Amino acid sequence: MWIPTEHEKYGVVLVSFRGTVQHGLPLEIGDTVQILEKCEGWYRGFILKNPNVKGIFPSCYIHLKNAHVKNKGQFETVIPVEDSVITEMTSTLRDWGAMWKQLYVKNEGDLFHRLWHVMNEILDLRRQVLVGHLTHDRMRDVKQHITARLDWGNEQLGLDLVPRREFSMVDPDEISVTELYKLMEHRHRKKETAAPASTHHLFVHVKSLMSANLGEELEVFFHIYDGRENRPLSERFFVRLNKSGLPKSPEKTERQCTLFVDLGSSDLRKDVYIVVHFIRIGRMGAGEKKNLCSVQYRRPFGCAVVSIADLLTADSKDDHLLKVYACNTESEWHQIHENIIKKANSRYNLSGSNTGLAVALQLLHGDIEQLRREYMVLFTRGVSITRKLGFSDIIMPGEMRNDLYITLEKGEFEKGGKSVARNVEITVYVLDIDGQILKSHVAAGSGEPGGDEYHSLVLYHNNSPRWAEQIKLPIPVDMFRGSHVRFEFRHCSTKDKGEKKLFGYSFVPLMQEDGRTLPDGTHELIIHKCEENTSLADCSRYLKLPFTKANLPSNNQTLKGTKESFWITSFLCSTKLTQNGDMLDLLKWRAHPERINDSLSKLKEIDGSEIVKFLQDTLDTLFGILDESSQRYGLKVFDSLVHIINLLQDSKFQHFKPVMDTYIESHFAGALSYRDLIKVLKWYVDRIVDAEHQEHIQQVLKASEYIFKYIIQSRRLFSLATGGQNEEEFRVCIHELFMSIRFFLSQENKGTSPVAQTQAVFLRTFPAIYSELLKIFTIREVAGFVRETLGSLPAAIHADCPLEAVKLQCIAKTVESQLYINPESRCILLPVVLRVLQAHMQEQRDLVMCARILTSMLSLLKKEENGTTEPVVSEEVELIVESLLGVLLRTILEISNRPQPAGPAMRLQFQDVTGEFVACLLALLRQMSDRHYQQLLQAFSSKDDLRDYLLHIFTVFRILIRPEMFPKDWTVMRLVTNNVIITTVLYLSDALRKNFLNDKFDYKVWDSYFYLSVIFINQPCLQLESFSPSKRKKILEKYGDMRVMMGCEIFSMWQNLGEHKLNFIPAMIGPFLEVTLVPQPDLRNVMIPIFHDMMDWEQRRSGNFKQVEAKLIDKLDSLMSEGKGDETYRELFNSILLKKIERETWRESGISLIATVTRLMERLLDYRDCMKLGEVDGKKIGCTVSLLNFYKTELNKEEMYIRYIHKLYDLHLKAQNYTEASYTLLLYDELLEWSDRPLREFLNYPMQSEWQRKEYLHLTIVQNFDRGKCWENGIILCRELADQYESYYDYRNLSKMRMMEASLYDKIMDQQRLEPEFFRVGFYGKKFPFFLRNKEFVCRGHDYERLEAFQQRMLNEFPHAIAMQHVNQPDQTIYQADAQYLQIYAVTPIPESQDVLQRDGVPDNIKSFYKFNHIWRFRYDRPFHKGTKDKENEFKSLWVERTTLTLVQSLPGISRWFEVEKRELVEVSPLENAIEVIENKNLQLRTLITQCQSRQMQNINPLTMCLNGVIDAAVNGGLARYQEAFFVKDYMMNHPEDGEKIGRLRELMFEQAHILEYGLAVHEKFVPQDMRPLHKKLVDQFHLMKSSLGIQEFPAYVRASPVHFTNGSPRTCRNSVPSIISPDGGRTVSRRSYPAVNRYSSSSLSSQASNEVSNITGQSESSDEVFNMQPSPSTSSLSSNHSASPNVTSSAPSSARGSPQMAEKHKHSRENACLSPRERPVSAIFPNPLDPAQRAPTHQIGDTTLPRSDPNLSAPDKVRPTPSSWSLDSVKERAPSFSDSVGKLLCPPVPPRPPYSGSSAKNMRSQSPVPSSRSPQKTTVPPFTPSPTECQSTSLVSNSPVLSGSYSSGISSLSRCSVSEASGTELPAGDHPPHPLPPPPPSSSSSTLPNSVSSGSDEPVRRENKTPPPYSVYERNNPRRPVPLPHSLSIPPQADPPALPPKPHQLRTGSMKLDGSADPRVPRPRPLPRKVSQL
Repeated sequence: MWIPTEHEKYGVVLVSFRGTVQHGLPLEIGDTVQILEKCEGWYRGFILKNPNVKGIFPSCYIHLKNAHVKNKGQFETVIPVEDSVITEMTSTLRDWGAMWKQLYVKNEGDLFHRLWHVMNEILDLRRQVLVGHLTHDRMRDVKQHITARLDWGNEQLGLDLVPRREFSMVDPDEISVTELYKLMEHRHRKKETAAPASTHHLFVHVKSLMSANLGEELEVFFHIYDGRENRPLSERFFVRLNKSGLPKSPEKTERQCTLFVDLGSSDLRKDVYIVVHFIRIGRMGAGEKKNLCSVQYRRPFGCAVVSIADLLTADSKDDHLLKVYACNTESEWHQIHENIIKKANSRYNLSGSNTGLAVALQLLHGDIEQLRREYMVLFTRGVSITRKLGFSDIIMPGEMRNDLYITLEKGEFEKGGKSVARNVEITVYVLDIDGQILKSHVAAGSGEPGGDEYHSLVLYHNNSPRWAEQIKLPIPVDMFRGSHVRFEFRHCSTKDKGEKKLFGYSFVPLMQEDGRTLPDGTHELIIHKCEENTSLADCSRYLKLPFTKANLPSNNQTLKGTKESFWITSFLCSTKLTQNGDMLDLLKWRAHPERINDSLSKLKEIDGSEIVKFLQDTLDTLFGILDESSQRYGLKVFDSLVHIINLLQDSKFQHFKPVMDTYIESHFAGALSYRDLIKVLKWYVDRIVDAEHQEHIQQVLKASEYIFKYIIQSRRLFSLATGGQNEEEFRVCIHELFMSIRFFLSQENKGTSPVAQTQAVFLRTFPAIYSELLKIFTIREVAGFVRETLGSLPAAIHADCPLEAVKLQCIAKTVESQLYINPESRCILLPVVLRVLQAHMQEQRDLVMCARILTSMLSLLKKEENGTTEPVVSEEVELIVESLLGVLLRTILEISNRPQPAGPAMRLQFQDVTGEFVACLLALLRQMSDRHYQQLLQAFSSKDDLRDYLLHIFTVFRILIRPEMFPKDWTVMRLVTNNVIITTVLYLSDALRKNFLNDKFDYKVWDSYFYLSVIFINQPCLQLESFSPSKRKKILEKYGDMRVMMGCEIFSMWQNLGEHKLNFIPAMIGPFLEVTLVPQPDLRNVMIPIFHDMMDWEQRRSGNFKQVEAKLIDKLDSLMSEGKGDETYRELFNSILLKKIERETWRESGISLIATVTRLMERLLDYRDCMKLGEVDGKKIGCTVSLLNFYKTELNKEEMYIRYIHKLYDLHLKAQNYTEASYTLLLYDELLEWSDRPLREFLNYPMQSEWQRKEYLHLTIVQNFDRGKCWENGIILCRELADQYESYYDYRNLSKMRMMEASLYDKIMDQQRLEPEFFRVGFYGKKFPFFLRNKEFVCRGHDYERLEAFQQRMLNEFPHAIAMQHVNQPDQTIYQADAQYLQIYAVTPIPESQDVLQRDGVPDNIKSFYKFNHIWRFRYDRPFHKGTKDKENEFKSLWVERTTLTLVQSLPGISRWFEVEKRELVEVSPLENAIEVIENKNLQLRTLITQCQSRQMQNINPLTMCLNGVIDAAVNGGLARYQEAFFVKDYMMNHPEDGEKIGRLRELMFEQAHILEYGLAVHEKFVPQDMRPLHKKLVDQFHLMKSSLGIQEFPAYVRASPVHFTNGSPRTCRNSVPSIISPDGGRTVSRRSYPAVNRYSSSSLSSQASNEVSNITGQSESSDEVFNMQPSPSTSSLSSNHSASPNVTSSAPSSARGSPQMAEKHKHSRENACLSPRERPVSAIFPNPLDPAQRAPTHQIGDTTLPRSDPNLSAPDKVRPTPSSWSLDSVKERAPSFSDSVGKLLCPPVPPRPPYSGSSAKNMRSQSPVPSSRSPQKTTVPPFTPSPTECQSTSLVSNSPVLSGSYSSGISSLSRCSVSEASGTELPAGDHPPHPLPPPPPSSSSSTLPNSVSSGSDEPVRRENKTPPPYSVYERNNPRRPVPLPHSLSIPPQADPPALPPKPHQLRTGSMKLDGSADPRVPRPRPLPRKVSQL
């Protein structure tokens, strides 16, 4: 049975548990669990990080921990009972763990590794804390380390700042908001700036001296030197180096390292240096021989100098190499460092080029104790301390020091009978009172221990030596009296013995008889003669002698006259000894009573450091004098006491205040002193008003704190001694004293008067007296004193009076004092404080101080745990609210609206004030209860006051919500703020309802309320979804979701508005919409119904809700682009509102509105999702197009439409889609007119006229058309601009425009254009964005982009998409699937502009534009078998299904892809297919023959291969298959209607044979010698072929008719070549290479090699494979197999073929879409035959003659031959046609192809779009510009429609439709035109469209002028001369010639209609109203 647990509530998982049992809860190691129930070794509970999932787990897997349970029961929460630092560490590390992994993912390696180290460090420290073996101090240090690292990590990861007190996290509910703010600010400040240290220390570590010529030991002395005052600042640090230049004692680091301590900030300047002196120990001369002398001397070696300022900038870790300099003459040694500093180069030089001292120097900052903690290793390893000369800037009490520094300055010596000067050495000894030498008390410097004696250095042959050597004598204080220092002078001989001979001595006593020490300064000592050491043994003899020349009696002329002297400088640094006689006189006052007066007077002149040395003794002296003779010396003692007290205010001595406090508490014994002190103090206070000079009185008042301390302590001592006598008398005295004080304070004076300054001085010290008074008086009495004293201050002081600021400071100190903290005294003081505060805040004065006071006051107000407030606190809150709430709100408003000051320091202060006032307001509001709010609201006398108050508070709340109010990581503070705001708003909303509804309605207050509520909900810190789960859980537990609370309040208030709701429609639609977009389901459910309410009220008011619709749509765009809203919101919005409006009368219009808004949301969400992606891709562009069109057609929002036009334009530019960019910008251009209307500034356009903007747009568009090589379109715009310039007579710009137009024409003719591929893409499945979902598109590929690349690009854009492996239309399961399916294949464009393409003499450069621009329709073919398949001959049943796709807009346009609007299907019969295949092959042969004749080929190989392929295939049975299939009686009987077609097929076969014969004749002329055998073989095979066809002689019409090639008229153009038809004729033209043809193998009919250029018949596939080409699920429309060479035509069922190899470029080109060889549906392979019903008669310019099987070829590309010409045009380049005038040249009789009129196709059907495919091809780029008169078709070889691949390679075999969809009107079968047939006008092909049977309708499809031709070349008629046809091929005359199409516009009448506006079938979008004037 499961039992609820009592104590087992919380635990940590020790072992992972998989949860495989029933109801098991999976656990991971380290998870924390809360336990609810237990049962037989199992617990039931949940993991704390996911409390919603509950389950069971084994109890043995859990380590239980103590925990405190809150709210026992169903909603209990568990808080672990452990150190709060541990809890914080655990939760923080969990949060970091997830973020740390993300750092790795984001490749932020540096932070990743740093955080990893810190996490490990925290874990280690956590272990130490948990073990619990740390001492209290160590635990404190560990916690400090932990919190520092936690804060660092939180800051680095952008997490929240944690408020802490004593390392523990603070619960914001348990402290006041002002305290919380202080904590946050303190932590923020600490993080921002560290306070600069005032004390600095220099660390020196000597490494080595590098020198080439050492060989002797060295002594190195460091000291810090002041270059400005030319004096040392520190004692010396002494290091000994061995002969190698390394320290002598490397194991003792204190001998190599030192710390120069107590440097002040003023010492870190440029002219303070580290000076290093080097002394060598050795022979007198550096170059002397070793054996001369064994005695060693200290001799000068060198000096180095470095500025301390250099260390501030240098890297502290680097070692410094100091250059060592030597002086030129030894006499300069004493000032060598000065010379180096002054750069007196003549006096020193480098001691050696390689000599340098390696030393580590580092400046450390902070006090010495701090350094001991931070650099523990340094101090434990050992470092000597080198002190400053004298005391540091701050003297610490208890500091013991007694150092005497003596500097050996110089000497003057006589020769002493020598011929040369002496080598003088001084030996220094310290001797005590008994004449004994003090051991170890002579130190050369820190670093080395002291010695018994000191030897100076020796200067060679110098009788006036200057040493400047400093020594330190650390003599104990008790040994100072009677001790003296003796200096012995010796001459050092350089002779063999090297002896040192004594010749004199000097001495100096250290203390005088009166107790004063040797005064600081320079002393000239007498040198006493002495040559025997023994005479110095008894010091009592010479101590009686004079020691300085200053002390010599005037009668002692002997010593005075001597020239020999010795100078020293002494300096005493002692905390116990004094050199001041006045100090000694005062301390010994009893010995000389008569000197007391003088001593007290001189006290003020004594140096402060001397007084603080003897502070206690001095105070004892003063109070001793006061006790003995108070009448006589009372005033002087009082003044002296004041002097000493004020001395301790100095920063240098402030640390001695505790010494005085200790003295008062423990040593002061003046029990009677209080009377005298009170009397003198009152005497001074009474004199204030009348006194002229206030300085002394101000000094007295400044000391009043300590004077009161002495008074109170004295009175306490007296009470203790007497049992409390004279109590009343004392109280009276104090009251009188305060009356005097109040009187002087009440004096009104000008701010600058002396009395006012004295008042200010008193007010500064007054608060310090409170604590002293409390020792004797009750708290209420003291509060009374304070209230009366502060109340006596004059109220009407000028605002600029400095006394006001001081008064406020006094109030601040009062509020912070112990007195105010006590509730008893607080109620007495509060009114005074509030009165002063209110006055200042109303006048906006001293706001920093006001904030400080208010903060302190409110910090004391706390609610009890149960939420109630104590009665006393409640009264205080009431008082504060009454006095300050209004003024506090006004202050925050004014501060926030005031411009921020410029300086950073000022700005910081400014922000602090704002933050503090805000914290005060929040603290006050949090303390307010219902009663306070009721009293507050009732206190307003009028509605206007209440209204103003509510507006104020709402405005302030809006300010508090601003993101900049607090630093971004102060989430804790923001949440507290929001909690206070929502609580207050709930109280105030009642007031709003009661006072401002119905007839008292006030729009402004309600609007302010709603506005506040909206921005409250939308603020970032409440968006819980963006937080980590743990943070979200904490916030929800503490505050709940405040957004939902506020949302419910908004809804409630809205419902109360009634008819006043109309005032907020449409103003509040945007804000409420923003609230509903917050991803909180409850909030959305509450808020969305408001829109129904708005629609309802708007409907009542105006009968519609246009305003609601307009506002919703406008706001949706901006809000969703900011990232708000999601798919869930769209569904919720739709469902809630549809449910709400079900019963409304206006239901229909409501549904329409909701549907519109929902559809807009779909598009906006798609747009936003697409824009998140990095690269510009089709998805982004397609999405933008969809949205743009939606705004235009459905919403009619012109401004949004134009905005998205520009967004789309920017996307195109970024993707370098310049043509699309131009078309896009053209949309905006077309909205403008050539008028002078002014347009406002909009987007990036300045304010300008409409004409100027349109001109700018035109120029930009032309520039982009130029970059996109769409020059024809640019020309139209150039012309339009030129017309405008001409109309304004702006000839300058007109000229430029004409030149630009001319340059575009040049580019058309000169530059090569790449021809794009087109691909059909189907997007199926619900996972696609709305604008793509279950739609099919045709896309224009990028340059050089083939199918495989396109497929890969699409899969990259849609990485989750599945590639469909077939091209069949998908079924409904695919449409409705929750997935993405892509279906891609290539399609063939069908050009509209047939007249240009079929016109003779138009260069290919021009035609290429019309082939691939303004394309609306695309084609795709799929072969299939109908009926029984004949295994022997599959062509009998092989049909072609041709799909034509019509787009909503033509390509190229504003996008690279457009949706398919319509799809049509027709079926082409096997016979028609055969006809087209042979026609295509014949066309290819003609073209190659013509090119060969005109010498346009570089070699004859293409013709050779083509001939070989056709003849070889025919010999092997190619054409025979057709004969078997269609020339048999069965077929003719079964298909009597195909008689003409069979005849046509037969004629084509004969024609092919005739062409081949002619081709062989041409081939023979040009074939090279090595190819002759092949030619002979071809001729033999041709004869075989003829006989197999049964051709003995060609029919008469074939023989008789001349051959005419389509090379136009004989006119010549640039680069033209003579057109020569004869096999013998021709001249060499620029050579051109042709791609070789690829090789394909087939598997069934023959193994002989056959040309891969494919058969004449166009079917090259094996019969088996043809039957296998049925579409199947396994066929891949995304296959990456290359399709066959463009040269390969599907030929008849010949078998395997072989031929010379094809050029590499074309080997890999795809003729076929993308399907694998066997599984590929034949749709990808077969070109698209149209049924005969659509075909035009042969005289019309159509594509009857076009090759059948090149998927690249679109119907309009294929030129139909006139009776007089052969069409040799190719897909990629058109060969100009010959005119019949050229036909007069002799040529073999090749018959023109007889036309036939075909019957309509067997089946026609129109259906929804199906997949299609096409082979992507590229043209061979010709090396020169083709001439209109050339007989050329360069691309025929590479792209000829005749060429198609074999089945075995997946090559398209059933060729294209031979009839263009754009062909002319159909002729009925059997109608024949007359023998001479005039050709139709060139543009006839565009006049009508094929009569496709679509959905059972015969209505011809028309699309007139969808993309008008760009210029007037369309209008040129180029009629072709009629050529008589043989009678047998003639066609009956047509009743009416085909209708001519309307002439294309010369200028852009339709502005290059980019949409489907010209097509009457396409529904026109609703027109935009012309509002462009604003845009």
